[in-house]
Amino acid sequence: MNLTTVYSDTWKDRVLPYIELLKLRLSFLVAFSSAFGYLLAYQGMLAWTQFVWFTIGGFLISGASVTINQLLESKYDAVMKRTAARPVPTGRISRQHAIVYVLALSLAGFVLVGLAGNLFAVLLSFLSLLLYAFVYTPLKRVGPIAVLVGAFPGALPPLIGWVAATGSISHEALIIFGIQFIWQFPHFWAIAWVGDEDYKRAGFKLLPGGGKKDLNTAINIMVYTLFLLPLGLLPTYFGLTGITSGVIATVCGVLFLSQTFTLMKDTSRQSALRIMFGSFIYLPIVQIAYLIDKL
Repeated sequence: MNLTTVYSDTWKDRVLPYIELLKLRLSFLVAFSSAFGYLLAYQGMLAWTQFVWFTIGGFLISGASVTINQLLESKYDAVMKRTAARPVPTGRISRQHAIVYVLALSLAGFVLVGLAGNLFAVLLSFLSLLLYAFVYTPLKRVGPIAVLVGAFPGALPPLIGWVAATGSISHEALIIFGIQFIWQFPHFWAIAWVGDEDYKRAGFKLLPGGGKKDLNTAINIMVYTLFLLPLGLLPTYFGLTGITSGVIATVCGVLFLSQTFTLMKDTSRQSALRIMFGSFIYLPIVQIAYLIDKL
């Protein structure tokens, strides 16, 4: 075996599992939402260094939250197909090392948010971590109330960004929080629908009503998606952004909503999958539209 192969094996065995724990896609989405709130609120010439450190801090705190989630759910992850290969269930990372990793991520994240933002933003970040890791996570095996609880930490990133930039919570901050809060429901339920068989193996109960992939659940998804239409216009109504972003938010909302009608018609996994991917596309496009319209 040559040195290149040894180095490659070492990288895969020692470093990649820690990167996997971060759930990069989710943590990047959280960091993006935090950055969105910060940029939307910021007035004057942007302090880029401060902004970058704040965004990295948000990413690290998200990484700590999802790592705690994986520690608490490792025995359940082991029985689900999509999570069985995660670092903790497979033993590629020991629980002790994962705990140290959480502490390091949390400390670095809170310090960066504090230095680049303020103490209020740190407290909200800490609240988000607690709600996600220690309230939402165990509630997933209790019932669909977990989705309601999980929507709070899920919607806090843009609010935290706003607070980091301004030091206060305003009605504008509550609007962007509200949009992301309502978005959580079709997003969560579509994921739960697609992964229903796996979730049942672990005892997770996230679908509303009777917990079935039926018309009732599809209607719930449609109703919450429908709420996004008026909510998406509020930034324009209150003068936070212009009319262009309002039009874009409405168009995206209508397209998102149209997917729910297909799910109501056929209640298929494929339709739920389209809603899941649609939710991933809707939020960043609308948030980017708000930012561009602010310029």
